[in-house]
Amino acid sequence: MARAELELTILMPCLNEAETLARCIAKARGFLERTGIAGEVLVADNGSTDGSQAIAEAAGARVVAVAEKGYGAALGGGIAAARGRYVVMGDADDSYDFSRLDGFVAELRRGAALVMGNRFHGGIAPGAMPWHHRYIGNPVLSFLGRLFFRTAASDFHCGLRGFDRAAILGLELRTTGMEFASEMLVKATLTGLRVSEVPTTLVPDGRSRPPHLRSFRDGWRHLRFLLLFSPRWLFLYPGYALLALGLFLGALLFRGPLRISPGIELDIHTFLMAAMFILVGLQSVTFAVIGRRFASQYGFIPRSATFDGVLEALTLERMLAVAAVLVAIGIGALMWGLGQWAERGFGALNPSTTMRAMILAMTTLVAGLQLAMSAFLSSMITVPLQEGRLMPAAAAAPAAAPPPGERLEA
Repeated sequence: MARAELELTILMPCLNEAETLARCIAKARGFLERTGIAGEVLVADNGSTDGSQAIAEAAGARVVAVAEKGYGAALGGGIAAARGRYVVMGDADDSYDFSRLDGFVAELRRGAALVMGNRFHGGIAPGAMPWHHRYIGNPVLSFLGRLFFRTAASDFHCGLRGFDRAAILGLELRTTGMEFASEMLVKATLTGLRVSEVPTTLVPDGRSRPPHLRSFRDGWRHLRFLLLFSPRWLFLYPGYALLALGLFLGALLFRGPLRISPGIELDIHTFLMAAMFILVGLQSVTFAVIGRRFASQYGFIPRSATFDGVLEALTLERMLAVAAVLVAIGIGALMWGLGQWAERGFGALNPSTTMRAMILAMTTLVAGLQLAMSAFLSSMITVPLQEGRLMPAAAAAPAAAPPPGERLEA
């Protein structure tokens, strides 16, 4: 059937699923027949060597070969090849019930762009999920996902989900591994697509071999993805905290030591730590700006009007002006300190006075240089895009022919 005539594609990524694939396809076809939905069962094969392709075709599924390896790559190839307006995807290991997709289709018809399954609400059969996934991995990663991106989904990594194909294609998903599932939910949330959730069940898979999932490796890949897609939590908020702590301690200790109790006194060593907090905090904040700018500029994170307004204010020239002021303060304090050192015949410095000025000098000097370099790096991100606009015009212009008889030499 032509793509416009199909409402639903039931998509199964496959890599050597000969033991369970036929059962999954039979359940999916049974669902289509029971509900009368115009649809198809599509198997995105990722290079199976156990005859899964022939099994899928014999069971009535359409098979599309995806050469690029990876869970995300297989799903991406399947989504691109799907003929349905809606797609419901799920693993081909018989752990999800493809005969009970009514809730997903109902939510999609009501206008949801992405419908997540929730195994914790629908039920997890004994032995279906390892204890460290059920009580540590999934809850922790789902909590971080809701915290970072304010998504309504509470089972962040459920493999059974449905979506509007056109809406998901518009997200331009890029990852090829297990983190593909996280990218789909994160980008759908960030772009303002309607995300809903329906209960689903999980039972032990029917395979005799170990699963493709590797707990710690794939768990780290999901966590890494969440952090990289949220520069606020990775850089900005820690940077703010370090800056605030460093400035607070520096203001308390700039004039001299602070006695908290008869046995506790904060002095030059704490003042030095405050300087370190300020430098690391400033670097973290500038990394947040650079990371967010890069991610939005190249389509990893949707653009934000608020953030774009901040970037318009933080021009290269303004940042360099602030950096120049910091460098000037640092050089001034450094010269004062050198004068004090000269008055003492270039001998030992007084930690209570001169060392504080030296710490202040080095902190402002390094902060100014650091800010200037970060400003240049942030501005460089837009250079390839600006230059790229000139390339088509230059390429379209025909090259001038050399004068007759002139020899071109390398």
